[in-house]
Amino acid sequence: MKAVAALRGSIVVTDTEDPPLERGHVRIRTEYSAISPGTELSFLKKGGDHPSLLGYSAAGIVEEIGEGVTGLLPGQRVACYGAPYVRHAERLTVPSNLVAAVPDHVLPEEAAFAGLGAIAIHALRTADLRFGESAVVVGLGILGQIIAQIASAAAVRVAALDLNAQRVLMLQEQGIRHAYNRQEQLEEQLQILTDGHGADSVILCAGGPGEELINRSLTWIRDRGNIVVVGDLTTTFSRGQMFGKEAQVLISRAGGPGRYDSGYEKDNRDYPIGYVRWTEGRNVAEYVRLLSEGRISVLPLISHRYPLGEAEAAYANYLNPTDCLGTILEYES
Repeated sequence: MKAVAALRGSIVVTDTEDPPLERGHVRIRTEYSAISPGTELSFLKKGGDHPSLLGYSAAGIVEEIGEGVTGLLPGQRVACYGAPYVRHAERLTVPSNLVAAVPDHVLPEEAAFAGLGAIAIHALRTADLRFGESAVVVGLGILGQIIAQIASAAAVRVAALDLNAQRVLMLQEQGIRHAYNRQEQLEEQLQILTDGHGADSVILCAGGPGEELINRSLTWIRDRGNIVVVGDLTTTFSRGQMFGKEAQVLISRAGGPGRYDSGYEKDNRDYPIGYVRWTEGRNVAEYVRLLSEGRISVLPLISHRYPLGEAEAAYANYLNPTDCLGTILEYES
């Protein structure tokens, strides 16, 4: 089968074998897969002399189910998340813990962003936001856009910041009015939005040197508020500012509990819900539910579509990120 890989810093479409169908896993024919620019471009830069498969978020049709799988049937559309099982590849073999059924009325293009949806949901759970509290989302790429929409759907008071005015406008068009492309505007309105107390959380979806941004974020949060680092951001900041508010600076890792646990993923052993309410798989299903109920919309964020064979052009498009937001790869039926 065909799959997308990084090789010596370049994108190639390579031939690879289907993994065996293990107990608890399902075989999926891919319809769409979503590119995650932050994670995948960093892997591309590290590409060695052997092909390294890329991708971790997709939607497709179940072709075959392994022994012990319940709740899924051949012919059913599903969303799935998590490397090394989910890739930009024509067929996927995925633990059923990382698969969620997609209702017929949900667009498979939107479902293909389930991995990013799970990451967004886990970031909000890490922020520990409750009904009526407030959050500032900084960085309105595809992940920041999804985080802001989900937070708003959960009745969190959302403000957002990005230097790209077009991305700010896109979020405003989703009904989130307090989105700005100037820091001064954000700070002025944040006082009104939070009754002068400061935000409960700042969620950072930006990348690069983090000291200035984190220190500024410490001025935006309330006493004992938190900052959640989601993007590839360095974590140097002022201890004095952190101490002054007894603030928390947290890292949100991937899509939730279960990630990087081979027992949960490869062996498909789920965590009891009484002990782990929201696993990465349950977060995937929750993202699909939000799409199904019309509480979020990802279709307006899909700026580019490419057939699998043009994957190199799809990644090259991110060299001009101002007009590239959500990108999906399409697969032949």
